[in-house]
Amino acid sequence: QVQLVESGGGLVQPGGSLRLSCAASGMMFSVYDMSWYRQAPGKQRELVAAITTDGTTNYANSVEGRFTISRDNAKNTVYLQMSSLKPEDTAVYYCNARTRWVVFWGQGTQVTVSS
Repeated sequence: QVQLVESGGGLVQPGGSLRLSCAASGMMFSVYDMSWYRQAPGKQRELVAAITTDGTTNYANSVEGRFTISRDNAKNTVYLQMSSLKPEDTAVYYCNARTRWVVFWGQGTQVTVSS
């Protein structure tokens, strides 16, 4: 059974940092492209950052230069390092794993940026 478990969310002040982790199990992690999405209240879910199996990354314009996605295939984990956080980064952050044939989602972790 495939599981994606996010952790690391919480409350942080504007300008602060957080690192999200997504631990995968029940799957051959290295063959999956991994992504982070987020969904703010009343808004659609949006792609934040993605990393392919060969380590190629891409970012939403709104987080470029502030967020960094990385993966550790030995630990079956993908990370999202978030810096210079803004109130508009407040959302539930979801981990996503996909191949050509399947897509899996985690349950999400709340990130709140507020003073």
